[in-house]
Amino acid sequence: MTQTKLALPVAYKRGSTLESTTLYKGGLFSFLVKGEDSGGRDAMIEYRAKPGNEPPPYMNEWEHETYYVLEGVMEFYCGDSEVMVVTAGEMVFLPQGKAHAFYIRSPQVRALILVQAVGEHAVGLDRHLMAMGTPASGMDLPTDAVTDEFIDPGDSIRVGAANGIHFLSSAENTQELPHYPGFNSWVS
Repeated sequence: MTQTKLALPVAYKRGSTLESTTLYKGGLFSFLVKGEDSGGRDAMIEYRAKPGNEPPPYMNEWEHETYYVLEGVMEFYCGDSEVMVVTAGEMVFLPQGKAHAFYIRSPQVRALILVQAVGEHAVGLDRHLMAMGTPASGMDLPTDAVTDEFIDPGDSIRVGAANGIHFLSSAENTQELPHYPGFNSWVS
């Protein structure tokens, strides 16, 4: 495994602007802190999406994820934990090495995602999203975008693996997320 060496962090200011935003799987990801900004230790992303834009179940091999919901309702599944419904003003912590998935349960959602590196590797979720996404053409969510229309599963699986993200197969979904109702897995 390769460790990413990054420069020491410096002070900066950034907001959710068109220049800091990527469109991926129908959702908008505004990169407030990238791993390269923090010496690889963390990233912070403002996430905006609607039902149908959820990723398939995955596991972060190198990092923890924390979601703080600003607007809307999200339903999280993590390992064999009970279903966690998270509303505006609430957060959910998803530990490194635990399979997880979510559904958006409101017309749209806006959340902050904090990614924290565990161990020797730099955070990778931000790099995965930037590599797979395209520059946003606007700050409004596409009206008809759904996850499967925007991705080549093989590319996403390959880029994810290079960044410490493991997408679950259908068999792994059943074993690792017993309460999760399902999603068409990218992996057989």
